[in-house]
Amino acid sequence: MSILSAVLAASAAMTPGLESFDAKTSLPDGWRTGVTGHGTAKWEVLRDEAAPTPPHVLRQSGEATYCWAVASQARVRNGFAEVKFKPVSGNEDQAAGLVWRFKDADNYYVVRANALEGNLVLYKTVNGKRSSLQVKGRMFGYGVDANVPKGRWSTLRVEFADTLFTVLLDGQRLFQVEDGTLQEAGAVGVWTKADSVTAFDDFQFASQ
Repeated sequence: MSILSAVLAASAAMTPGLESFDAKTSLPDGWRTGVTGHGTAKWEVLRDEAAPTPPHVLRQSGEATYCWAVASQARVRNGFAEVKFKPVSGNEDQAAGLVWRFKDADNYYVVRANALEGNLVLYKTVNGKRSSLQVKGRMFGYGVDANVPKGRWSTLRVEFADTLFTVLLDGQRLFQVEDGTLQEAGAVGVWTKADSVTAFDDFQFASQ
């Protein structure tokens, strides 16, 4: 059995977390926000009756190099993170991401979907420098092309087991990446880039 298969088979024994942002109209207890690089993030819990789980969503409408919001009390090394997202607007980017093994603002993994570029890419951020990671089984290329619709809800998921990361969009497995740079357990959360205005709902994770 592969490492990833073993993690998924043990999912019943994992400790789950779920946040639909509906308990109140501010960020949930234990969540922390900030930026990597320069700029200002603006994370808000707003009313949206058309949300996957109404009546509220988490929305980021600030502008910065990278904006993040994490469940800071979570400590996850192996498991998964998943979120429903809707790209709303953005001239430079319309990006939504998931972060995991988040140590601080300058050190974490992130996979992002971009409605303007129509692709998904997995990166590592180390000492504040972001670099893309090669898709497993492919010599060249930058992430994978995928339909990421603007103004509609999609589901982004990453499954991580030791050095193996698997990315899914709307339940379809798109690609895998192997990397051993960040090995320690860390926080999990969501992420945007540049001038992206993005809504999030039904964030969930599980730790082995």
